[in-house]
Amino acid sequence: MLSASTRLLQLLSLLQARRHWAGPELAERLAVHPRTLRRDIDRLRELGYPVAASSGVAGGYALRPGQAMPPLLLDDEEALAVAIALRTAASGQVGGIEEPALQAMVKLEQLMPARLRRRADALRSAVQAMDSVGPSVDAGLLADLAGACRDQLGLAFDYVDAKGEPSRRQVEPQGVVHTGSRWYLVAWDRGRSDWRTFRIDRIAGAAAVGGHFAPRAGPEGGDLRAFVARSVVLSPHAEQARVILHAPLAQMAACIPVTAARLEAVDGDAQRCLLQCGAHALDSLVYWLIVLEVEFEVLGPAALCERLALAAERMMRALARG
Repeated sequence: MLSASTRLLQLLSLLQARRHWAGPELAERLAVHPRTLRRDIDRLRELGYPVAASSGVAGGYALRPGQAMPPLLLDDEEALAVAIALRTAASGQVGGIEEPALQAMVKLEQLMPARLRRRADALRSAVQAMDSVGPSVDAGLLADLAGACRDQLGLAFDYVDAKGEPSRRQVEPQGVVHTGSRWYLVAWDRGRSDWRTFRIDRIAGAAAVGGHFAPRAGPEGGDLRAFVARSVVLSPHAEQARVILHAPLAQMAACIPVTAARLEAVDGDAQRCLLQCGAHALDSLVYWLIVLEVEFEVLGPAALCERLALAAERMMRALARG
């Protein structure tokens, strides 16, 4: 039989793990009588945990948001994951949360048992983060956008596109996607009557939150990451680079990130695939075509062939000097 304090902690852990528990199911998990469960629920409420109770066939208990943040119960793996996430946040990719993340991390690690603190210390000493390669975003703005996506609330904001053109956008937000270097908002653009991606670091100022909107089926069958990958690779650029790679699609997909290029199978040819990407950074594309170490054919544009020829001449001159 569990002690009252141990049982109370187990009850709190169960309530935090799921949005709603039926009373009989919760009592069975704790191996207590429903009257004992009700007394334990009252004890949690006295400690400041806002546990709501509902009656009827679907009645039960749920932990609701309260006026203050009560203590959380985390298992070993959850605590370690939170510590790693806080340390990452403190590195500064999301602007404005470095200091709060550091303070929270110190509090968490101070309460960790020795076995977890040793694991956290090992990770801290062994894992070294590279400098951020993408622009930072405001943490408050990121939270507002995520909340609007969750609650299906319209947004209005000032936006500056890749050409530096400002505009006012009215959107129905669907989700936020992080590519590893940049944050994007996926939303239905009411002015364009189409799905769009917005780089969050290009949103100027705060976003105005509007009323509720009716949900609609998302792009790419709801796969927002695939939609962002396709938009980032192809949409912003009028001219596209198209290259046939003499290697299987699966092999190239393991080497080329989806945010760098789009890969497609070549009909009836399992040993070749088609690479497409924006022709805005041809010098970078020349570099990657060389380091991939596979045969390839350039379908366009002509400027890519010219840059490859110049690169070949530089290498031949270097070899001649050697």
